[in-house]
Amino acid sequence: MITAPDFLKDAKDLLTEQGFATGDTWYHGTSTALVDSIKQQGLKRSGDKELKAAAKKTMATIGNDYQESVEPVFLTQSKQLAYYWAQQTVQERNVRFGDGQAGGGEPVVLAVNLPETLNAKVKPDVGAASILLLKDGENFMAYLAGVYQENDFGVPEIDLMKADRMEYLNTLGMAYYDADIDAACLQVVTD
Repeated sequence: MITAPDFLKDAKDLLTEQGFATGDTWYHGTSTALVDSIKQQGLKRSGDKELKAAAKKTMATIGNDYQESVEPVFLTQSKQLAYYWAQQTVQERNVRFGDGQAGGGEPVVLAVNLPETLNAKVKPDVGAASILLLKDGENFMAYLAGVYQENDFGVPEIDLMKADRMEYLNTLGMAYYDADIDAACLQVVTD
């Protein structure tokens, strides 16, 4: 079971009967193995280039073409939820690279502070419905239910196929920004 460090447990301040409140700051979960690159280049769409290159190489080895898609930068309004996704990034990197130099690293949460005009371009991640129907999504929903219950709210109920766009943001804390994010807008959350 994933448990966020106490300094990232912000659901107690964000959760309401309507779900997670949204402010001016967004969060992105990643790995310490990627932080130096992110500090230099910012958050890039399609994420972890090393992981994508390894997947492409694996697919070529077995004779399949690998079509890399351009994914947005995934965000959430909660440090606690970003920590979950940081754990997933570390786990994926550990599976692919092990604990060597390019290994998984440790989970880390980045604060994303966009200028007002860009902040308005953050959208609810309705596309998350596809991942939520898989095992990874089941794990996230279990984590999310635990966060709600830890804060004296009932387990969130959402029909992924009929949910309103805003339910993906408010209930699930899932958002995206469909452009790269400059390093000047990012800060590692340390307390």
